[in-house]
Amino acid sequence: MIYNVDKETLPREDMEALQLRRLKDLCERVYARVPFYKKKFDEAGITPADIRSLNDLQYLPFTEKQDLRNHYPYGMFAVPKENIVRLHASSGTTGRATVVGYTQRDLDIWAECIARSLMMAGATRRDIIHNAYGYGLFTGGLGVHFGAEKLGATVVPVSGGATRRQISLLKDFGPTVICCTPSYMIFLHETAREMGIDFRELPLKIGVFGAEPWTDEMRRDIEAKTGITAVNIYGLSEVMGPGVSMECHEAQCGMHIYEDHFLPEIIDPSNGKAMGPGETGELVFTTLTKEGIPLIRYRTKDLSSLNYTPCVCGRSTVRMDRIKGRSDDMLIIRGVNVFPSQIESLLLETAGLTPHYQIIVRREGPLDTMEVQVEVDEKMFSDAIKNLQHRERELQKNIKEFLGVTASVKLVEPQSIERSVGKAKRVIDQRGE
Repeated sequence: MIYNVDKETLPREDMEALQLRRLKDLCERVYARVPFYKKKFDEAGITPADIRSLNDLQYLPFTEKQDLRNHYPYGMFAVPKENIVRLHASSGTTGRATVVGYTQRDLDIWAECIARSLMMAGATRRDIIHNAYGYGLFTGGLGVHFGAEKLGATVVPVSGGATRRQISLLKDFGPTVICCTPSYMIFLHETAREMGIDFRELPLKIGVFGAEPWTDEMRRDIEAKTGITAVNIYGLSEVMGPGVSMECHEAQCGMHIYEDHFLPEIIDPSNGKAMGPGETGELVFTTLTKEGIPLIRYRTKDLSSLNYTPCVCGRSTVRMDRIKGRSDDMLIIRGVNVFPSQIESLLLETAGLTPHYQIIVRREGPLDTMEVQVEVDEKMFSDAIKNLQHRERELQKNIKEFLGVTASVKLVEPQSIERSVGKAKRVIDQRGE
């Protein structure tokens, strides 16, 4: 089923005509109302009237997260503060928080995008949705909540944490859809097993997972352990929140971007030049309809690619590949570029290992070193020491062969790596300590 047949199946020519109309209107609005953009346009020597085709997008200035921080809290808003009905903000753990404001129209559009996403996952108004994304300033919980209500489904607003209580609610309330991070889903499964509860005996049939990069190997692991269909949702607070794009349950092959609201590009992160369909680079979004804090060519730092080929689900919107990593999370170890997702793929292809791992980077003298710590399952943990050492050497060899970098591997006992109810912390960089 398709929530908005008109927009989600729009022919490419009609979609591009709609995008151009909305892009022109966006440029007029930000030039007139946001001093930051007026200055950027003037410095680039362009005016809104110069935008005559989608190809002219390349001449518009980029926007980066630091720009939002520099204009904290309200300097990037394009409407009077009395028109803002809700504020969200990032945690600000790596700098000053980024603040995002929403008009009522923004919230209505966001709710529809989430409703589209949930239906794309296979949900309907007859489902009960267990929403374990965090509520509060984080966009995940409230975004999914109001979208689920827009769909007409029943919402269990459990938020994050209190894991054993969540297991009890999953058993007692009988939800059919769960929304959370993929790493938290694995933690829920582990906790349920400790409580003597088999996820496969629960009514759950769909998992909508996002807020952190995850691999197809982790998807297969979750589906095998829980018996659900696991689909990928994408979003970021600055652009809107979750629901910028979504994977359909029919194909499970890339996330459909809601192009009537978000205009995507892929650029080379090193020089900002546009890249072609199928090429991997940095994902950039222009918010075509957002009123509160519209953004032009926002650099997400997320690495992906765009696929314009038809999808079996019947939707015509472009699909973005799952996030391969972040341009600012890339580790450079002795001149070799390494992404956590590459390590994860190798680990999850190895029998006896779990999806719980950490990458620890240190500096020893003039050289950088990398250690991969990964939990083994109970069966492997009971093996003889020599068997574990053999597996460590095998993993070191695979990492060297496939990634071209030398890493030490340490297999650790089950439950020894700290769990998170939100985004999993995969990399511990100790080079600056």
